[in-house]
Amino acid sequence: MKKKLNRNQIKNASTYILVTAAFVVLQLLSAQGKLNSTTKGFLVPACAYIVLAVSLNLLVGICGELSLGHAGFMGIGAFTGIVVTSLLVEAVPNGVLRLVIGMFVGGVLAGLIGFLIGIPVLRLRGDYLAIVTLAFGEIMKNIFGNLYLGVDTDGLHATIKTEGLTLAEGGRMIVSGPRGATGITKLSTFAVGFVLILFTLFVVQNLINSKEGRAIKAVRDNRIAAESVGINVTAFRMKAFVVSAFLAGMAGALYAMNYGSITASKFNFNTSINILVFVVLGGMGNILGSIISATVLYILPEAMRGLQDYRMIIYAVVLILVMLFTWSPKMKDILSVAADKVRGVCHKISVKVCGVFRKNKKEAASK
Repeated sequence: MKKKLNRNQIKNASTYILVTAAFVVLQLLSAQGKLNSTTKGFLVPACAYIVLAVSLNLLVGICGELSLGHAGFMGIGAFTGIVVTSLLVEAVPNGVLRLVIGMFVGGVLAGLIGFLIGIPVLRLRGDYLAIVTLAFGEIMKNIFGNLYLGVDTDGLHATIKTEGLTLAEGGRMIVSGPRGATGITKLSTFAVGFVLILFTLFVVQNLINSKEGRAIKAVRDNRIAAESVGINVTAFRMKAFVVSAFLAGMAGALYAMNYGSITASKFNFNTSINILVFVVLGGMGNILGSIISATVLYILPEAMRGLQDYRMIIYAVVLILVMLFTWSPKMKDILSVAADKVRGVCHKISVKVCGVFRKNKKEAASK
């Protein structure tokens, strides 16, 4: 008896299919030499911002909590990834493995700090939560901007004093205060970024469709009703907050390892606002929308750098127009019809693929 896919399964499958198709197309174009160096340079940061947008959508769109400190978690992951990969140069010569370890450690540390910050912060709601998370992001930026971290024969040394560090002979600085981290070995690749996007989709979509995800949505929709049926509101908000911070930390490490140098100013308030814009324009709670908006809105200002002073004005006008169109009832109807058609095509593909697997399985069993 054939089991029909429900709406959520079709929606999730269509997201995976579209992301994979985009990756395959870009890889084929790159292999044929049809992507210039500028376009190739956009790929890894775009992957990082997609992960950041999806992870923030979990907190803002699914959980219903406004956070303005996402860049702080991104910065934690970035500087942690730089330090870890720098220390593992001799122990782990494989660059990709070193990058994965750095991303994982950066994500774990960001998640741990998110948990510690969430204990007092998540007792707040609305504007108060937004202000406190904004302050957290600025505190992290200032810590990274004044952090001096180096390694020598005696081990790892760190300080936030303005005079910096004095290392033994043969020692080297990893983070140099306002100058940030320099001499970074570029380890990030588009393939690793693609895998991170798939991992993020797997974590977020499974969480959303799980029992915990339904509880998180219940807290978002009606806090009092959720409490009345025994849902621990603070605990479920904490889960969403920590998962979001963990994924942001991994994205930060991927982003940082794509450049030769990185400074704390990359993870300021404007970065948090940009990520929030990706979420809002893509649709609150809409994972595929966050992916599309993060891709388009990241590439748009970068592609208009030749316009110099006018590019940000054009960017702002585009944001206003997109906001007006996406929130109009007629445009919503058009987008809904288009989305249903895409889901229908993806459903047919999924059914055909499942049919092929079943047929092969039956043939193998009969043999």
